[in-house]
Amino acid sequence: MSPPSVHPPGLDAPSLAAPTLGEATRVWARIGLLSFGGPAGQIALMHRELVENRRWIGEARFLHALSYCMLLPGPEAQQLATYVGWLLHGRRGGLIAGLLFILPGVLIMLGLSTLYVLYHQAPLTGALFHGLKAAVLAVVLDAVLRVGKRALRGWHGLAMAGAAFLALAVGHVPFPVVVLAAGLIGMAARPAFAPTAAPAAPAGGALLDRQLDAAVPAHAQPSRRRALSTLALWLPLWLGPLAVLRLATGADSVWTHLALFFSGMALVTFGGAYAVLSYVAQAAVTGYGWLTPGEMIDGLGLAETTPGPLVLVLQHVGFLAAAHTPGTLSPLLAGFLGALLTSWVTFAPCFLWIFLGGPYVERVRTHTTITAALAAITAAVVGVILNLAVWFGGHVLFSGSRPLHLGPLALPLPTGLDIPAALLALLAFIALRHTRLGLLPTLAACAAAGLVFS
Repeated sequence: MSPPSVHPPGLDAPSLAAPTLGEATRVWARIGLLSFGGPAGQIALMHRELVENRRWIGEARFLHALSYCMLLPGPEAQQLATYVGWLLHGRRGGLIAGLLFILPGVLIMLGLSTLYVLYHQAPLTGALFHGLKAAVLAVVLDAVLRVGKRALRGWHGLAMAGAAFLALAVGHVPFPVVVLAAGLIGMAARPAFAPTAAPAAPAGGALLDRQLDAAVPAHAQPSRRRALSTLALWLPLWLGPLAVLRLATGADSVWTHLALFFSGMALVTFGGAYAVLSYVAQAAVTGYGWLTPGEMIDGLGLAETTPGPLVLVLQHVGFLAAAHTPGTLSPLLAGFLGALLTSWVTFAPCFLWIFLGGPYVERVRTHTTITAALAAITAAVVGVILNLAVWFGGHVLFSGSRPLHLGPLALPLPTGLDIPAALLALLAFIALRHTRLGLLPTLAACAAAGLVFS
């Protein structure tokens, strides 16, 4: 049931009328179709649609919801949409908002992955992806600077980022261990990492703010019974496919490995897609051998061109992993099922985190130990993304490598610089940092330049 309409003095009634579920669904569908540009662009789009244009939620509450979603593993933009939808219309509204945010991207990535499997070895396609890979490297380097500017406060943050980079690049420490260690250090060194208190929220006339200030709806109130029912529903929905696939196909099948690996990723994907991609790229390429470095980079390029969260690149990984080892199925059918399985175990827990933790969000906001742990993890994410940039750069800009021995360490020294790729990456980086060309035009221009250089 939609909450009653509230019309504070001085504001026009239509702009503050409680949206029906149908009205909200149309808005979520619009946001899902237009959510290009990664988390920053997607959050900006939701801010414009929900805070500025419709005044469904106030500035302070929007930022508070975003902070909570950044505390969670998973794509923060998709979880923010789920959170606001849940505040407006309960679990049904959150489910609609979250699904519509990812559904366009899921369908588009399925089509792109299919075309990629069929045609990526054609000379024309190879030339396009040669330019696209260079642009993707520039995008990741730009992400290092953007995230670093926001996340690194003082020498503590720089030290954490540097330690995370060295742990991954030199020590080959698993990504989940880096995240866990950063969180524990943040908790132990709470005065260094705890963020300063947020300014008090100004009085506003947004719909949700007025309603929640007047009376918190039942679905937003903490309840042990509701929490247990949420766990009883969403844990089987999330992990049930893993149990079924293990029984049906065995512990060593690609289906079991996909479900198990990406279910584990859903627990540690702090810091956004760029952070988790560093670990996924190494595990999928080196550990499991599901795809090649070039195919991994191509997948990120495809994900950059679609609406929805950037972690849809994991769907591409699942598609190729299953397509390369289809068993008795056709490669395309296996890829299709592998992609859907990967998306399911990636996004299903996002709804669990919101529906389970949403009622307790106010307590989380004021818990300085948790916010300090998050700040330390966010600083470590900068080093994780830098490691991803180095990994991508080694495969995009160079044709090979030779070992460089430094005492007990053997570091790969790249050889064979690809000058056209380096030039394209530099131009793409300049376009992203110093022009208003935008992400999609930059990707398109680099793909076209790849044809010219070929």
